[in-house]
Amino acid sequence: MNLKDCLITSRQQLSLAKFPTRLSNKKNGKEKLKKRLEKDVEAISKLQNKLFAENRQSLLILFQGMDSSGKDSAIKHIMRGVNPQGVTVTSFKHPSEVELEHDYLWRHAQKMPEHGQIAIFNRSHYENVLISKVHPDIVLAERLPRVRKLKDVDPKFWELRYRQINYFEKRNSENGTYILKIFLHLSKKEQGKRFIERLENREKYWKFSSSDLIERHYWKEYQDAYEQAIQNTSSKHAPWYIIPADNKLTARILISKIILETLKNMNPSFPTINKKEKELMKKEKMQLVNEGNAH
Repeated sequence: MNLKDCLITSRQQLSLAKFPTRLSNKKNGKEKLKKRLEKDVEAISKLQNKLFAENRQSLLILFQGMDSSGKDSAIKHIMRGVNPQGVTVTSFKHPSEVELEHDYLWRHAQKMPEHGQIAIFNRSHYENVLISKVHPDIVLAERLPRVRKLKDVDPKFWELRYRQINYFEKRNSENGTYILKIFLHLSKKEQGKRFIERLENREKYWKFSSSDLIERHYWKEYQDAYEQAIQNTSSKHAPWYIIPADNKLTARILISKIILETLKNMNPSFPTINKKEKELMKKEKMQLVNEGNAH
């Protein structure tokens, strides 16, 4: 699958039903695909090292998807080779009391990457136009001045929220943060299989919650919410990628390619050293060599 087939860079009408949830692996065996992933992970690590040393740009990668779509495992497998000093991973759960005292973007702004860093959001500010849209009573907990009842959470409210998110992302982009938005497109059938696996494996019990099955009943509502979110917030500076997620390995390969190509386009480089510093380093090296010879 060409990366361009996954890419959404403009605000356009889209139907997730027209995007595949699974890719065929007939031409490439599993071991060959794993080697390809390892090669990309190694290349990502080298570029991340340059990004960290350069300390001038940053990268935000956010993952969204239905429960069991593979967000955690994608992050684990793709980012395992990077320097942990230069990467942060934040999983956004239900907002705390302190976070609810601020606007909904506040807690996400606190976790944006510093210069030279890669920040990963496992779920993100988009939950505020996804689960909040499926369950609008959540918005009431934000205690907004113009939202006092469910009727106030109307189409105009969501239009405003999309604009706020677009502005938030554009402002960060203009200040040196590259933004990638990954939607792991999972089929309902595959989600059911993965839930069964969790219920049959004691080591995976901790991953399962009864609320997962409750939210599964809102499948269509979530698909509609994702379609609206993606088509209202896609842009060249903060593109969405719709990744077929029924096969975890092919999903990871696509995501690694996206991250790798983005880092290449960022073109980070090691800081340059001027002539005076080079001479000083040369002298200091000679001193250290002489010290070693003296002993």
